[in-house]
Amino acid sequence: MEKTVIRYSEAFKHQVVDEIGRSKFSTMERARKAYGIKGSETVRNWILKYGDDKLLPRKVRIETLKEQNELKAARKRIRELEAAVADAHIDYCLERSYLRIACERMETDPDTFKKKHAMTLSDIRKKRRGM
Repeated sequence: MEKTVIRYSEAFKHQVVDEIGRSKFSTMERARKAYGIKGSETVRNWILKYGDDKLLPRKVRIETLKEQNELKAARKRIRELEAAVADAHIDYCLERSYLRIACERMETDPDTFKKKHAMTLSDIRKKRRGM
């Protein structure tokens, strides 16, 4: 079975896009059917390439006030979390620098100091609880 490849001329492509722009066809689908164009995305691609993207259908999202408020709250929370991560990173960098300076003054290696005085997060929590 042999597959037929259809090639459209540049003039034909421009004509279809112009006719959609002049409202001869109300949709890309109607233009596609009128000219027997096989590909479902072919006319859309022509519009993107040769025409005005205003000819493409727009997606409209309708939201309730609750959804809008949830979205605003989520965006605000994201900003807060990003700021918290940035603060934590700054704290980490400062602590690392302080440790390096302290180790230089004590004339010891920071890695050795960490191993010798290792304390895990669970140890800190136990101390806070008084265990």
